Amino acid sequence: IEEDRAAHGKKPLKVKERQAIEKETKVSSTDPDAGYMVREGKPKGFFYLDHRTVDGKLGIITDSHTTAANVHDSIPYLDRLDRQRKRFDLRVQAVGLDAGYATAAIAKGLEERDILGVTGYRRPSHRKGYLPKRKYLYEKDLDGYRCPNGQLLTYATTDRNGYRHYKSDPQKCRNCPLLASCTANANNQKTVTRHVWQDARERADAHRLSDWGKALYKRRQETVERSFADAKQLHGHRYARFRGLTAVKVQCLLAAAAQNIKKIALAMAPKPNPLPS
Repeated sequence: IEEDRAAHGKKPLKVKERQAIEKETKVSSTDPDAGYMVREGKPKGFFYLDHRTVDGKLGIITDSHTTAANVHDSIPYLDRLDRQRKRFDLRVQAVGLDAGYATAAIAKGLEERDILGVTGYRRPSHRKGYLPKRKYLYEKDLDGYRCPNGQLLTYATTDRNGYRHYKSDPQKCRNCPLLASCTANANNQKTVTRHVWQDARERADAHRLSDWGKALYKRRQETVERSFADAKQLHGHRYARFRGLTAVKVQCLLAAAAQNIKKIALAMAPKPNPLPS
């Protein structure tokens, strides 16, 4: 963030003392380790998550990491990836991830590790009745966003969270015919944000649209999704059988071990010779 601010001629951010954020959270009275999950298309309630990695050839589970359900998928990912590469000396060349991992931080982290990443598509959300962000086109050579009416939104600052702010000229916006659908700002000024690692995120999105990216993502559906389906259907993964994070970790690891035993046995079994025609 400081490098980006310096590149734009901005002063370093003042040191700000970190303060704990107080917020209300739901806590289970029977299992405090569980997390309350609220996700679109998923049931609401207290759950655990099994963050699982499988190899792309045989579907062998190489990592099973359990967290409370209110921990976002993307938070433990890079650390777990590094652990697998070090623990098993894996030469990871490419990874296929679902839309929950489509973040700028993961895209940047994969590039730093020289790993090609393909993530699922996540539909951007926008305020109803207002223009979506895709209508504002980023022009790299000018380091600004071009609005639908042709005005260039120029760089203003980079905040503590790593987002650049691009702002319009209120004098031009005041008489713009698109103002009502552009912004509700009292000063008639539009602001568009862009993460400092957004370039890496856009390159990862481009991978998804390539022929090899489509093939890789399809392979992901045939491996890790199948692994989870088998775990739910055959190995009791629909429910946490115990209370407490440690006990649920044991459940997930035992299920992964059982699945791997079957996968490895099938892979090592001699293939039957077809009868001559």
